[in-house]
Amino acid sequence: MSGGATVAAALAQSGLEPIDARVLLGHVLGRNRAWLAAHGDEPLAPGDAAAFAALARRRRDGEPVAYLTGTREFWGLPLVVSPAVLIPRPETEVVVEAALARLPRDAAARVLDLGTGSGAIALAIAHERPRAQVLATDASPAALAVARDNASRLALANVELVESDWYANVPQPWRGGAFDLIASNPPYIAAGDPHLAEGDLRHEPPAALSPGGDGLDALRIIVAGAPARLAPGGTLVVEHGYDQGEAVQALFRAAGFIDVVAIRDLAGLARAVAGRMPGP
Repeated sequence: MSGGATVAAALAQSGLEPIDARVLLGHVLGRNRAWLAAHGDEPLAPGDAAAFAALARRRRDGEPVAYLTGTREFWGLPLVVSPAVLIPRPETEVVVEAALARLPRDAAARVLDLGTGSGAIALAIAHERPRAQVLATDASPAALAVARDNASRLALANVELVESDWYANVPQPWRGGAFDLIASNPPYIAAGDPHLAEGDLRHEPPAALSPGGDGLDALRIIVAGAPARLAPGGTLVVEHGYDQGEAVQALFRAAGFIDVVAIRDLAGLARAVAGRMPGP
């Protein structure tokens, strides 16, 4: 890709999947995909061509596109991401959907997001439910810095961030009461799973992907600790692995949750479990 390359030639010669090539070139040029499609004959400035070539090389070496651009959209919100946090994925939006279906639209509520990472779940809920107060926790100071940056950029003042290893530093009560909803996308990949050595997962923070063992340790802690922190009738929603649905539902029932349901993604795969505590 020389300085005389056009937009179309640079994309074609990048050696990348077309969608990745368009995202990276659009990032370099500050243009969207529609502009790229309409300006295929546009020549690239030498500096832009060099910058795109460098990003394309890093992508071919396996670095995730989101880390190369520093951004990822989740629930329609532009989020800053870095190698300190898990890259938000579309399937995690089912957790947000389930949470919103169980939160009042125009009333106050207390929400806890455990292991917030980039802040994706907490910020989506805070954006959609401005009267809710959301506490987001993470054990990683670096992850919390990313989440704090995102909250500031999105001007979401109804989110508080706390460094905490799951429930360890969660105030009880918080803001005068128990939580109406707890949500989490915890690490759930089993140790030794071959997927950890493939694709984007190779570059994401290991602690955000796997708790070790059978992959259920973090989920066990979250489910077991939720009843003491939820208000009567309060809800817990957690994401889980593709083959963990029945095991996670069993954890919910053993902890005393009722109305335990599997939540499926657009492909029909069970991706999350929701349940509520007895009460009004």
